[in-house]
Amino acid sequence: MRVRKSLFALLALSAAAVSAQAADEVVVYSSRIDELIKPVFDAYTAKTGVQIKFITDKEAPLMQRIKAEGENGVADLLLTVDAGNLWQAEQMGILQPFTSPVIDSNIPPQYRSGTHAWTGLSLRARTIVYSTERVRPEELSTYEALADKNWEGRLCLRTAKKVYNQSLTATLIETHGAAKTEEILQGWVNNLATDVFADDNAVIQAVDAGQCDVGIVNTYYYGRLHKENPELRVKIFWPNQADRGVHVNLSGVGLTKHAPHPEAAKALVEWMTTDEAQSLFAGINQEFPANPKVKPSDEVAAWGSFKADTIPVEVAGKRQAEAIKMMDRVGWN
Repeated sequence: MRVRKSLFALLALSAAAVSAQAADEVVVYSSRIDELIKPVFDAYTAKTGVQIKFITDKEAPLMQRIKAEGENGVADLLLTVDAGNLWQAEQMGILQPFTSPVIDSNIPPQYRSGTHAWTGLSLRARTIVYSTERVRPEELSTYEALADKNWEGRLCLRTAKKVYNQSLTATLIETHGAAKTEEILQGWVNNLATDVFADDNAVIQAVDAGQCDVGIVNTYYYGRLHKENPELRVKIFWPNQADRGVHVNLSGVGLTKHAPHPEAAKALVEWMTTDEAQSLFAGINQEFPANPKVKPSDEVAAWGSFKADTIPVEVAGKRQAEAIKMMDRVGWN
């Protein structure tokens, strides 16, 4: 009997040890570049001892993988960019809501899901860049004004297939309505200097090279190129400062529906919204902290302050399908 009791006690201790070991790790499916997130995860491991395992891929395959794995899923968190993607993951039913006073205190409501399915971690402004040789800043004003005739043959854009442009269009629809937004988009397409580009870097380089005079890009692309080439003949302009403000989107994270380590995953997300993590995460990525109490890096701050649009970013997901159809109608490919 004593032997049996000892055996049961040993088995119980073993089970507890396995459980503790499992809770000491978090698995993240991430669409972010490895070198942009590893330092953040390493800092958390050094602080807490919790190991972070992450698998990197494009957002669509990761979301499909989580859906296919179902109850046998290994991912605790989905980390990706753009509220449109996070909203899509929410609609697929692969995320579960969780509430946290820490997150609610650190991240403004417009950068979180209304159903608590995800939260923003860092912000990126999708703004105007212009040639310092051929454009005076006072010639610029709003996104909408880039549809005016005086910009004909002078505008460069990234492909409409990228979610960043789909989200910008979605927020324009929310602001102006469908008819007015379609008129704006048609003006942009009419003003294109070249075919659309595959990425934002190419847009900035085209402005620098003189292929066009203005473009619309995410700020961190400018930051990276400017760091490589301080002589870049391109600068950032903050549009719509007299009305709604600059279009802002985010990178963010959601807890998967069948997370094996939900409590450990929640603790990681909470930490990633704190001052320490926000400074590190946003600084590495040359983005803006989602926590307004945290200052951006000196490099990002050098671009100047701006008024941001306060529209809830989840609008980017809710109007995504409408935006894609509209972009197709005006010939933005």
